[in-house]
Amino acid sequence: MSDLTVIVNLTLAFFLGGIVGWFRELEGKTAGMRTHILVCVGSALFMIVSYKMMIIGSYGDPSRIAAGVVTGIGFLGAGCIIQSGNGVKGVTTAASIWITAAIGVAVGASFYVEAITVIALTIIALELLRQVEKRVIKTKE
Repeated sequence: MSDLTVIVNLTLAFFLGGIVGWFRELEGKTAGMRTHILVCVGSALFMIVSYKMMIIGSYGDPSRIAAGVVTGIGFLGAGCIIQSGNGVKGVTTAASIWITAAIGVAVGASFYVEAITVIALTIIALELLRQVEKRVIKTKE
């Protein structure tokens, strides 16, 4: 993995994480752009470092690093979820942090098509389906 590829991967992770964070920011959620950028770039860096360690000395195992990222992000996401009355809040925020980490892992592994596809699907889920919920589902209650 060349230095240019590393720079491209980390920069792409920055922008893709920022896109998800932007939509959360528009909703006034506490985990906004900065949080999602840091999660995405951090996840990408973990994958890049793991890959480079594997290449230079058989030290790394990208699948183990990815599993560690998933576990760590699960802990971070759990901190976003709070019980409120008869329900819970923050589940979508936790899920957006989780998917942002997955995008970062994909970008770190240079899986650009996968990462960009998931970003598109994430935006559909966060924005388009939010509108559907507001207009169709919530009006029936």
